[in-house]
Amino acid sequence: MSVVESFDLFNGDADGICALHQLRLQEPRPAAHLITGVKRDNTLLRHLVGVTQAHITVLDISLDRNRDYLLPLLDTCTIFYADHHFAGDLPVAAKLTAHIDPNPEVCTSLIVDRLVGGRFRPWAVVGAFGDNLHEVARRTALTCGLAEPEIASLRELGELMNYNGYGRTVEDLFCHPAALYEAVHPFAEPLAFIRESPLLPRLREGYRADMAQAQAIAPLLDNAVGRVYAFPDAPWARRVAGVFSNDRARERPQQAHALLVDNGDNTSLVSVRAPLATKKGADILCRAFPTGGGRVAAAGINALPNQLIDQFLKSFQEVFAS
Repeated sequence: MSVVESFDLFNGDADGICALHQLRLQEPRPAAHLITGVKRDNTLLRHLVGVTQAHITVLDISLDRNRDYLLPLLDTCTIFYADHHFAGDLPVAAKLTAHIDPNPEVCTSLIVDRLVGGRFRPWAVVGAFGDNLHEVARRTALTCGLAEPEIASLRELGELMNYNGYGRTVEDLFCHPAALYEAVHPFAEPLAFIRESPLLPRLREGYRADMAQAQAIAPLLDNAVGRVYAFPDAPWARRVAGVFSNDRARERPQQAHALLVDNGDNTSLVSVRAPLATKKGADILCRAFPTGGGRVAAAGINALPNQLIDQFLKSFQEVFAS
């Protein structure tokens, strides 16, 4: 009898890693092939073109963005899909099990937490903190009986894991997301990982150095609607993009925020955060531009042409002023 191949596809950020970690603590698949990448690499199913008769798990990447790759796989493969991004219409297929929840108060780690009955909830807390769901993460942490210093440690871990996922390519990152997942996986408890992992001091030091450069840059736009920043084409700028945007959003929860990072090819990578007070509008703004997409609270544009920056700034103010 032939062995059925297994593939685990997951976003390379904190949420994707923590979602997979919970699943594999519950249902180990040691022989599964790991497929991941930088946070913005969200068409991971392209790597499985031509695969047949496999078990495939997909976590924290948009079904809609992967639809063209997903449909042929459903002919012969069994697919488990959990995500919180825009999905569009779900395919009707006997071999697809989909758990999609685009609620802005939900991330994939929290979806998986429901599915495994909360057995590894501190890891869901780490994923939620990494996805900038700080209030939800804190409420969830309190259900675990965690003390304030422990919650603070989980927050730092989530933010550092998320920070590690940002880059143009995996060469920008301090640690490949697959290697970070493998480093995490022996630990059923995140506090044990925090105490024992040699990776954490490295990420912490890199984060501090990158943030120091980011905080020295003044905003391109700063008014009642929100703030927009522009960063240069540099590895530090790409690494810090997500955490910097999240920090600015928490500083002024009534305002929207955007960060443009120069791609070096006359385009910019854009990260948008809707006001935390409303958590609405980021997806509308970003989908109005080519290569844009995301969630209502947090969205982005992979390659905004430089000639459209003025239009983006205008649209930013129109969307969030309303």
